Amino acid sequence: MLTNLSPFSPSSTIRLHHNKPKHQFSSLPTSYSSYPSSSINFLEKKQFLHEKIGYPIGNKKKFKTLALADFGFGGFESAQSVIEAVSVLTAIIVVHESGHFLAATLQGIHVSKFAVGFGPILAKFNAKNVEYSLRAFPLGGFVGFPDNDPDSDIPVDDVNLLKNRPILDRVLVISAGVVANIIFAYVIIFAQIVFVGLPVQESFPGVIVPEVRPFSAASRDGLLAGDVILSVNDVELPKTIPNSVSQVVDVIKKNPKSSVLFKINRSGKDFLINVTPDQNVDGSGRIGVQLAPNVKVLKDKPKDVLEAFSFTGREFWGLTFNVVDSLKQTFLNFSQSASKVSGPVAIIAVGAEVAKSNVDGLYQFAAILNINLAVINLLPLPALDGGSLALILVEAIRGGRKLPLEVEQGIMSSGITLVFGLGLFLIIRDTLNLDFIKDLL
Repeated sequence: MLTNLSPFSPSSTIRLHHNKPKHQFSSLPTSYSSYPSSSINFLEKKQFLHEKIGYPIGNKKKFKTLALADFGFGGFESAQSVIEAVSVLTAIIVVHESGHFLAATLQGIHVSKFAVGFGPILAKFNAKNVEYSLRAFPLGGFVGFPDNDPDSDIPVDDVNLLKNRPILDRVLVISAGVVANIIFAYVIIFAQIVFVGLPVQESFPGVIVPEVRPFSAASRDGLLAGDVILSVNDVELPKTIPNSVSQVVDVIKKNPKSSVLFKINRSGKDFLINVTPDQNVDGSGRIGVQLAPNVKVLKDKPKDVLEAFSFTGREFWGLTFNVVDSLKQTFLNFSQSASKVSGPVAIIAVGAEVAKSNVDGLYQFAAILNINLAVINLLPLPALDGGSLALILVEAIRGGRKLPLEVEQGIMSSGITLVFGLGLFLIIRDTLNLDFIKDLL
């Protein structure tokens, strides 16, 4: 399961990896890749969320996009925000697996397991010959089929085993997870527009400092949360949001251990403050702050049901276009973006940051993950839904003759092994990139 996230952090793209062995559909950890903050665009007039961020999906927040001068996944500092992010990710995976499960059971196809999470079983119960379980690590899940289970008492030639069903039946089961995520994304966007409203932003010159990390360079030199940075080294910050945020970040990164002059507005009064950025291991500067566009956000609710559906449709298709475009850019610039791919730890950190800064942003976070998961799962790669569909297509081209079982299992097993290995690597790397872990090292 791969996902591309856009509206939630300085600029990033999230992708989840969804693996599945033959006859078992499972949701696995996620990956996340970053793009330049300049891809975040806010307009001054009323607009849709995807237009505000201007992300051809690949970036983070809409509602209140954060650009971190030293993005270290600080969202893990709040236990509540982490729980909210994990809950959103788990709900999306449950919806995906429920799509597979319902498509199978409604057709009378045998299902043996439905699991939320991976690893050791924490709780389980059986109903109608299906084992439902909650497992220790809520970053995935799977639907199991008894087709190749040696302990199953179902005859191997039973017509209701998944492997024995016609091609169309199997296509419906495999594609149902993607369909479920698409429907869920639409419902989430509709709920946001109806119950929360469409964010409308008015922009002002400068950049806001929402948070200053304790013991950071910014804290040491007198910068406070709530300050508005009006100029950097005597260069006035423009009203155009992407440029103002990226301009500050660029100056900070280029001046490690060198004094940077900020003109700030605090409680209606202007001050000059010199801040000396600390140096990262890669040689860039960091001052330990979050930066956000200087905007005022209002909520505009639709006047009637028709307008609600109109808003939802435009937002949904805008986000979908952004997802596809972001995925395309990732492949076209893979050599540059490969080092920025991250796993489930980074996704949860991003989600936690969203929840901490603006709970309404969880709607967008969930919608982006759903659409990304749906689009990437259609890729014809081993361990993805698209890989399983590709094998069925080959079978159809061969006149209904399946590939040898060993070949299919080899293809799927290699994909699963690769994704699990990559996932483990990304989890370790992303964990080491967390701010509080860095502080301990």
